Amino acid sequence: MTPRTPVRALTCATALLLALHPMALSARDNGAIVGWGSQVVVRASLQQELVSLSAGGGHSMGLRADGTLVAWGDNREGQCQLTSATPGCIAVSAGLNHSLALLADGSLRASGDNLYGQCELPTPGSPPVAISAGYFHNLALLADGSLCAWGDNIYGQCELPEPNSGFIAIAAGGVHSLALREDGRIEAWGSNGDGQCTVPLPNSGFTAFAAGANHSLALRSDGVLAAWGANDHSQCLIPFPNEGFISLAAGSRHSMGLRQNGSLEVWGDDTFQQLAVPQWAAPFSTIAAGFNHCLAISASGPCQAWGANSLGQCLVQEPDPEFVAIAAGYEHNLGLRADGSILAWGYNGFDQCTLEGANTDFVAVAAGGNHSLALSRWGRVQVWGCNDDGQSTMPDPLALFTQVTAGYEHSMALRVNGSILAWGNDGSGQCEVPAPNQEFIAVAAGWYHSLALKADGSLVAWGDGAFGQCELPDPNQDLLAIAAGDGHSLCLRADGSILAWGLNSVGQCDVPEPNADFIAVAAGRWHSLGLKADGSVVSWGDNSWDMLPAIQPDDDVVAIAAGGFHSLALRGRSQTAIEPGPRGLPEFAPVVIRSVTPNPFNPETQLEFDLRQAARVHMRVYDIAGQLVSWQPAGPYAAGLHRIRWDGLTRSGMPAASGVYLIQLDDGRGHVAVSRATLVR
Repeated sequence: MTPRTPVRALTCATALLLALHPMALSARDNGAIVGWGSQVVVRASLQQELVSLSAGGGHSMGLRADGTLVAWGDNREGQCQLTSATPGCIAVSAGLNHSLALLADGSLRASGDNLYGQCELPTPGSPPVAISAGYFHNLALLADGSLCAWGDNIYGQCELPEPNSGFIAIAAGGVHSLALREDGRIEAWGSNGDGQCTVPLPNSGFTAFAAGANHSLALRSDGVLAAWGANDHSQCLIPFPNEGFISLAAGSRHSMGLRQNGSLEVWGDDTFQQLAVPQWAAPFSTIAAGFNHCLAISASGPCQAWGANSLGQCLVQEPDPEFVAIAAGYEHNLGLRADGSILAWGYNGFDQCTLEGANTDFVAVAAGGNHSLALSRWGRVQVWGCNDDGQSTMPDPLALFTQVTAGYEHSMALRVNGSILAWGNDGSGQCEVPAPNQEFIAVAAGWYHSLALKADGSLVAWGDGAFGQCELPDPNQDLLAIAAGDGHSLCLRADGSILAWGLNSVGQCDVPEPNADFIAVAAGRWHSLGLKADGSVVSWGDNSWDMLPAIQPDDDVVAIAAGGFHSLALRGRSQTAIEPGPRGLPEFAPVVIRSVTPNPFNPETQLEFDLRQAARVHMRVYDIAGQLVSWQPAGPYAAGLHRIRWDGLTRSGMPAASGVYLIQLDDGRGHVAVSRATLVR
């Protein structure tokens, strides 16, 4: 069977993700992306110390040594929501679009798709000791050696064999089931359309097995594998030599076998490069096969993932990624690292995650429907991905720009002279920038409409206005930031309040009270986010995929982003709030901002910062939409206390608009410090 057609998400906001250093959170938490909703991203620190893995249709799960769970990838059915409710977990199993967990007390937990009752947990007379999730059904091995099955039973996959006793292992496949008896025999039942339930003879001496979509694998006590069932992609053609295997896993149409020496064999379907084993990470200790992707734990600890990644199921973050910006597209995402490189993940059907050329020196990213944009430090724009409407054909490749934004099928970029270039789908006039095309300081592309902010704090809107999303606010002044969704628009005012208008079908324009103290906004397709100065996040609108988070001030969020059906945030603390240690610097912090004065300021401000060792420091200034406003090379500086000034000008030499800015100092070694400053013209 095939998974449901993915829901594709669009965002029109790019959020600045500040790479901070250790405070209350661990170093791995800072500068890392976390997310919720239709796609889940897990911090790298949570993907450490994994002891077992399970891979589903479009999501992945891991069990840590302390009994906690992590899950990442597709969450459109809530299949990644087990993690907060499963302390003391001892086993986990991922189905096609649901998840199953077994706790130490013998209780079960389930989340995700419940179309066939697969998440309606039974109450067996004996406690479960093992679990296995199939596409739409589940198996549980009970302490007394009997089996329990529930969920989809169209092919009889839940009709247990007799006698229902003496079992020691289970495996649930697409629409068939396997169980191992104490005497080494395998019982197989359910769909047998491809012979996946016809166990080869002799049916004895088996110690482990795995069930794929329509094929089965088994391991004999002598380390030899057996395979039967569908072989349309050679998933049953075991590699030579067939010996020395200690573990196995079956995906939809591919198979995995782990040898005693830690080497890994993968065979069968290679449509999504499932056979591209990261051999550099060998030896491996644990493996898991998803619908079209693979997971493995290397002996050194990190989790490796490869194969299909349309929903982030293979996104395993590297330690200390130090992201500085992120963009969420229709069904893909971009992350900008502090070193200027881009990480892309998610749906790649139009190569929107395939960046060609040198992956370096970028300062901003934007993700559209199925295309991507990136702005280099030199002011050049690079576009790739779907080009059906010309949205990936840059009409003026030699011009210099300061910002980029991506709509569903159109793109926009802000020139250094304050004019806007728009291209791509113009069916609603979203690329027809109103005259005079000048003095703009910010741009935001919605589904089929566009917004732009002038230097005087006023708004200009054009394109599709069917829901009133292009009607200008009254008074049209003192605006600091903008964001556009699918039919609605958001503005952040200088007084910290948010104005929302346009389509309000699910409350996406109903800003919760108190509407005050906001410093950033983000618009998803039909939901909205606001970041407050205390680090809390307020969300409203569509919550069909649980993308409205409950984030409090002590979560220390410093940036937000809203996708079509998911949301992202970055946790961290402003370094200006750190108390100096006994040597004058916080422990492990190579660079610290001591003060920003004056703050608020007009026309310029000065940063006082401390260096633990000599470094060549660079200063970058971002607005609260994540766009690079100013970049200033400086240094080298000796160790000690120094000062650096921002004159309140953009990279093009124009005065920056009133608003909240994030000033980042980078010591060139991957260490950064960030502080906020408010410009009041």
